[in-house]
Amino acid sequence: MAVSNSVTTCLSQPVYYTICKLGFEKKDTYDINNILSGNGEVCWQAVTEHVCYLESDQSVDYIESIRSLGPVCESVNLHFKSLTKEQFVIQYASWFHWTSCTEVFLEVFDVLQCTQATEVALGLMKLTSCLERALGDVYLLKGNDCPFLLRDLLASEQLADVFGQAVMNVLRVFIGSPHGLNLRNVLWHGFASPQEIPAKYCAMLLFLTAGLGQLLQTYLLQTKCVLVHRPYVIFISLQEFDVFPGNETLAIAEELVKLSSFVLKTMLPFWIAALTAFKQSRYADSVILLLPQLEAGLRLLFTTTNKCPNRLLTAESSALYTTFDEMLAKHLDNEEVNQLPVVLEEPAMASDFLWDFLNHQEGPRIRDRLSHGEINLETFPREVANQIFGFAITLLCRFSDEDMFSLKEHMVMKPLMNCASCYRSRFHPISQLKKQVLECMKSIHLWPELPAVPEEEIQMTKVLEGNAEANTLILMISEIISQLQQYVPQNCCSSDDLINSVLTERLLMELCDTRVGTLYSPRPVLEVVVVLRKISTQCHQVSQQVIASAGLRYTQWLNKTLRSRQRHNYLRMLNSIKFLSPVLRLTLLLITLELVSVHSVCKKNPFDYQQYLKFLKSVLQYTENLVTYTRPEKNKWDETMELTNKALIKIREVSDRKLMLMHLAT
Repeated sequence: MAVSNSVTTCLSQPVYYTICKLGFEKKDTYDINNILSGNGEVCWQAVTEHVCYLESDQSVDYIESIRSLGPVCESVNLHFKSLTKEQFVIQYASWFHWTSCTEVFLEVFDVLQCTQATEVALGLMKLTSCLERALGDVYLLKGNDCPFLLRDLLASEQLADVFGQAVMNVLRVFIGSPHGLNLRNVLWHGFASPQEIPAKYCAMLLFLTAGLGQLLQTYLLQTKCVLVHRPYVIFISLQEFDVFPGNETLAIAEELVKLSSFVLKTMLPFWIAALTAFKQSRYADSVILLLPQLEAGLRLLFTTTNKCPNRLLTAESSALYTTFDEMLAKHLDNEEVNQLPVVLEEPAMASDFLWDFLNHQEGPRIRDRLSHGEINLETFPREVANQIFGFAITLLCRFSDEDMFSLKEHMVMKPLMNCASCYRSRFHPISQLKKQVLECMKSIHLWPELPAVPEEEIQMTKVLEGNAEANTLILMISEIISQLQQYVPQNCCSSDDLINSVLTERLLMELCDTRVGTLYSPRPVLEVVVVLRKISTQCHQVSQQVIASAGLRYTQWLNKTLRSRQRHNYLRMLNSIKFLSPVLRLTLLLITLELVSVHSVCKKNPFDYQQYLKFLKSVLQYTENLVTYTRPEKNKWDETMELTNKALIKIREVSDRKLMLMHLAT
């Protein structure tokens, strides 16, 4: 892929001109005192006068505005360079408090002093994400649902009410509009190389952020409102992110980035800066630098394999960018099959990993959350950074020249590549359902350990008229299991005790280990999985309620604090547990067998599909009713028996008629 050496810019001609040339055309020297008062406040009226408007509809004329603001930005940049850190802190630090990221903005000042290109670009990416998050907090002073896109946020009436429309128009010249400089997007999507981002625009956004802080302070004093900052997203269950081994590969990575055809040579400084940041334990910085480069490298692959080299460049405002979302799609916008997943090989590994870490709603969605300011940069977990780097190194190695055999065969590379080839999605709804089923089964396995009154005391009370009904239900469960036997591994069955030999955690673990395709799941598959997940959730809720009730009632029984009716109810609960445990385990088995065969749903015609969904929803209704009846305040244990009887009859009927997905799959 020698094209990575020949690409000199990923900015299209109009975008390159807008960012790198337009703001330098006016050579005037602008006096900083025009926009900065003696007491250090931003004179917004003087700044907004540089925004030009089209005569036709009075919308912002972005080209003329950038040209006019160019000398102003230069003046601000020179002003900041003339200040010591102490002077800057005294004059400006308090105006960044509204962002709750003061330290990030002070760091940006430090970066502007050294004007190292990659650091300026990194500073600008961090600045825009923190600014967006803070503006979203301001939006919530007046609105309810904060817009997801920066473009929509800056164009909102709510922010115009707080800061004034003219002020928002200034911001939109720099970020948030595809017609303006659009600095945030060209950086976060990996289009701009370090030398293509003028430091003066970073300085101007730093200056404007302080000015917004001054305006906001006035607004809050006038309205007596209090600005509340939304909490950061915190990554939990970090062990779920553990895909690749540790960072022993960093030394090899430094060699790979210089030789791999995955790296655009103009972007090499970003890769080196990312590796340096990782070694310095600056994990947020390393990932912020690396994610856009993964996108740029994959875009190069995408445009090469799909024979659309023009899509490597930034789109103008009238067209779409080629971003992760499109590169990970099954089809191109012309309905042809996207060839990128084919080229990535490794049984959909790369696509699955990218979907997991960037797109799936229940995954970490790292790029979204970092770029929109939802993550605390100071506490960004090393575990997450380690996985992004591990993945990047596999791509660097995968798309390197044949004469790099020694690096590819290096002892620390092989485990990494093995992990890549074995990767399975962890955050797709199918994967999440498997996890739910096993967690629910673990909960039900606690039931035999629940404290209970001695059996002889139960026999003495003569309240268990439901024993025969419970035995009937258990018999029906055994009948259904015998129908399902052919669909489960034979080593898990025993004719002597079907319930306890089949309805086991070991069987569910074995079934959940079956590989089920997750990439590009058709809509019917996802609809079925949604219902199955709801059923699993309700089963888990029932189990938790039974565990809580059993513990509480046993303590009350021992302390003799139960009234007569409560004692009878408690004993009915103990009797109900005898059939509720196998029926919940049967439900989990059904969920898992249907999940293993879930892609067979595409074989059903529309009518049969709707009938099948109707059946699943009836099982869901049953589990929802179980949740209601087993709540401590309800305790309707006799009714659970009647409910269960009807549900089992329905399940047996559908199984008899072979209408489930497991029947289609064989």
